[in-house]
Amino acid sequence: MKASIITIGNEILKGKTINTNFAYIGNALTNAGYDVWRGIIVRDIADEIGFALKTALDSSDLIVTSGGLGPTYDDMTLASVARALGMNITLNEDALEMIKAKYKDLNIPITDQRRKMAMLPEGSYPLPNPVGTAPGVFINYKNKMIVCLPGVPSEMKGILDLTIDKLKSPGKSYVEKTVRLQGIMESAIAPLIEEEMKLWGNRVYIKSHPGSIEVSNPYIDIEVSSHLDSREEAEKDVDSVLNEIMAKYKSYIGK
Repeated sequence: MKASIITIGNEILKGKTINTNFAYIGNALTNAGYDVWRGIIVRDIADEIGFALKTALDSSDLIVTSGGLGPTYDDMTLASVARALGMNITLNEDALEMIKAKYKDLNIPITDQRRKMAMLPEGSYPLPNPVGTAPGVFINYKNKMIVCLPGVPSEMKGILDLTIDKLKSPGKSYVEKTVRLQGIMESAIAPLIEEEMKLWGNRVYIKSHPGSIEVSNPYIDIEVSSHLDSREEAEKDVDSVLNEIMAKYKSYIGK
């Protein structure tokens, strides 16, 4: 199954904020059995959010968004998602109770801006936020899943960690292992990687990650991964490829 990630926020496009959310979500979805197919970054503009969502729906079974769930005027993700999907946005009582409980502990009243965080697309349901106030949101749309998460990294992680087991792609297992080769150029090992990729087809993916300048004390991390129905088969294939690489370049391991 395929997944797309949409990151929302002017601050990311300006380079003011580093998009660590994408890395975390991408890793979580990959380990949950998804092929992460596309990543889109858009401004806090309703039409842009709608465009990103419709684009992702064309190619993905699961879409995860981050950003734009807070109380301010430019937090417009849920209203934009609802509009793009042709849904009404309504006050969700479960979400409101979650929000009230957060502010009650601080003896802070519920304002219109705080109530705004409980306005969800009709038919969706809130996901508990163990860190902050804005709940996440789950939407089932034409047998596709949409999960909207806050942009604050700690809140995004908190909600996703509680939710990821329910999102796991059925029947898919992901296995990834890495070996480091010291003192060898990436260009020197490229022919072997190409040969192995042709040999194994879609069963494995091999990626080289150079860790220094090609011509000055080079080292390479060789990552081998597999997405298969059987975890046992995936691990077997990954180990076979790694063993072939290590056998051929054993003099470069552990230098």
